[in-house]
Amino acid sequence: MRCPFCGNIDTQVKDSRPAEDHVAIRRRRFCPACGGRFTTYERVQLRDLVVIKTNGRREEFDRDKLERSIRISMQKRPVEPERIDQMISGIVRRLESMGETDIPSKVIGEIVMESLNRIDTVAYVRFASVYKNFQDEEDFEAFVSELRPGNDDDVEDD
Repeated sequence: MRCPFCGNIDTQVKDSRPAEDHVAIRRRRFCPACGGRFTTYERVQLRDLVVIKTNGRREEFDRDKLERSIRISMQKRPVEPERIDQMISGIVRRLESMGETDIPSKVIGEIVMESLNRIDTVAYVRFASVYKNFQDEEDFEAFVSELRPGNDDDVEDD
C-alpha cells in the first residue's frame, strides 16, 4: 500500500482487526520512510457496480460518495457511527446482490431513503430534500405531511 504522505510503496501493517460488524478489515499502517501512520479498510466486493444517472450518464459506483451523503444527512443526529457503518454496508450488499451490474441512481436513492427512514426520520427528511430536489418550504411541508400518521384534515372540531 502506497503511503499517502510521501508516496513510499513499502508500508507496514501494524495492526489488523475486524471492522463494520466483520464485513471489513481495518488495518493500521506505518511508513518507515516518513514515519506516517494511516488506516486502510479491506472489504469484499462481489461485483463492479455502475450507476446509471437520470440523464443517462454512467459512472462507477463509489461507496465513499454514498457514505458521505449518508453521513451528511446524519450529522448531529443521535445515531451511533457503528450503526451508520452497518447501514451503509447493508445498502452496498443489497445493491451487489441484486444480480445486476448497472443500477439506476433512482434505485440507489430509494434504498437509501428506506434505510434512513428506519433509523432516523430527520436524516430521512434531510436526504429526501436533496434527493427529491426540494425547492421551497411547500415541498418540505408536503413531504413531512405524508410522514405524519393521520391527517389534521380528518380531525373534526367540536
